[in-house]
Amino acid sequence: MLSAAQNDLITRITSDRPAGKLLRCYWQPAALAIEVEGERAIRPVRLLGQDFVLFRDESGKLGFLDRDCPHRNADLAFGRLEDGGLRCPFHGWLFDTDGNCLQTPAEPRGSRLCKHIHQKSYPVVERSGIIFVYLGEGQPPAFPDMDCFLAPGPYVFAFKGLIDCNWLQALEVGMDPAHASFLHRFFKDEEQDTAYGRQFRATSADSDIPMTRVLREFPCPDIEVEPTDYGLRIIALREISESSTHVRVTNVMFPQAFVIPLSSDMTITQWHVPIDDTSCYWYAIFTSFDQPVDKETMRAQRLKLYTLPDYRPRVGRFNDYGFDPYEQAHHTYTGMGEDINVHDQWAIESQGKIQDRTREHLGQTDKGIIAFRRMLVRAIEQAANGQTPMMVLDPEQATHIRGPATMDGVGPTSGWEAYWRAVDLRRRNGAPWHAAETEKEE
Repeated sequence: MLSAAQNDLITRITSDRPAGKLLRCYWQPAALAIEVEGERAIRPVRLLGQDFVLFRDESGKLGFLDRDCPHRNADLAFGRLEDGGLRCPFHGWLFDTDGNCLQTPAEPRGSRLCKHIHQKSYPVVERSGIIFVYLGEGQPPAFPDMDCFLAPGPYVFAFKGLIDCNWLQALEVGMDPAHASFLHRFFKDEEQDTAYGRQFRATSADSDIPMTRVLREFPCPDIEVEPTDYGLRIIALREISESSTHVRVTNVMFPQAFVIPLSSDMTITQWHVPIDDTSCYWYAIFTSFDQPVDKETMRAQRLKLYTLPDYRPRVGRFNDYGFDPYEQAHHTYTGMGEDINVHDQWAIESQGKIQDRTREHLGQTDKGIIAFRRMLVRAIEQAANGQTPMMVLDPEQATHIRGPATMDGVGPTSGWEAYWRAVDLRRRNGAPWHAAETEKEE
């Protein structure tokens, strides 16, 4: 249970708030790369309580600018892509991707006004299907050598979805291994030919037991939380028998992401990115270790639940999350369909726009959340004091943040620690792209 002041400290993210200063120390997902494809490659972006415009110019270069034109503050998201930049429709002022004003065509001939005009721009890069932006001061940090960034394009798939609540409660659901046995419980298991791309549907490694059965029949895991140089490792152990235990290894990548297994051959790296204090997007990179991702299938699966262009969910508060009491009685624990994103969305949005943590009562299953909050407060204080917080990396440090390892498998009850590492190493060494990376290092 936190005080109201402590809750504000860790949830409020505008530029004048301590947590907002911290989050501006990191690269933030701003859009999917697919959102700036096509003839009109311009997107409005609201991020960390500020308004921006993202565009790709005629040469393919990305630009990320403050959204209000510096002339009379008209909206540049309605601009025209032409003549090497983004042109404001109000008076034709033209800006390149670095924010330089190239033309002020309504001014008298010979005017040098544009030489003195500069729109604020921000560093922006495209990685694994997501466009990241750095909103902080000084040089941006280096990207860590995580699997989702090292894997080549065919082996990654990116998607996102809108959530109608504060970013932190959305992130915290990923630090809680116990909830999956209830919130994501299915009363029947499915055939494996329908499992591709779906969370908790595949069989666990080294077994023929579908994850749905593991969660349903073993609802009380032992949870271990280990601090790491990138955040936290969370291990959930469900003892199946005296000789075998289900082991699930997930990670919290400070400050806003978690890395979890989707199946024995695919992982999810998922960020929770504040739009403002009361809404956020999740951005996910799915990384495959064995074969290229079937991106068409993955995108079609997810577009059944989200609408374009803003990736808004088709179910939510406005239609009771599709709740069906007959389904709740006979098919799923929630009665809210089969997609776990809907289940999570209900759980976190029903806590309120910003969860009132003065009213919560945490238990043993929340030890990952407790550890993360302490880590977050410490980093907020460091950023406020001008110190370098965790995971603000220089290029040398970035090369040492690898993986991180995830695992979902059934191994020996005695010796599970060595088992999960061996499973991760086996999968990693078998990945075509990982072998290529290893050869480059050598």
